[in-house]
Amino acid sequence: MSSRRKFSKTFKRQVIEELLAGISTKAQLCRRHDISYSVLQRWEQAYGEGRLDEGPSPEHREQSLRIAELERMVGKLTMENELLKKAVASTVSQRNAASSKDIVSGSGVSLKLARRSK
Repeated sequence: MSSRRKFSKTFKRQVIEELLAGISTKAQLCRRHDISYSVLQRWEQAYGEGRLDEGPSPEHREQSLRIAELERMVGKLTMENELLKKAVASTVSQRNAASSKDIVSGSGVSLKLARRSK
């Protein structure tokens, strides 16, 4: 039993680009490189999906890191925003409750109301 051969992404891409350029047929490529038809089809599919491209460029990696950092910041700011909304709602409801108690209980507020009416 022979060992499994490994081909580089560069080699696979060159073979598929030769096929797509019309330089050779699938049968010719299979015979020349001693690969099966199904292997060539998988390479062709991988090429179409972009999986035979080289790894991400340094610019792409840098942008990905920046995006991840910004997503973390957005998450943090969203949590802070929600916390502040709850704090404001709580403060408003406490003020409303306190002001309604003063009007009902009366003496201090009613005197103020009486003075305003004069």
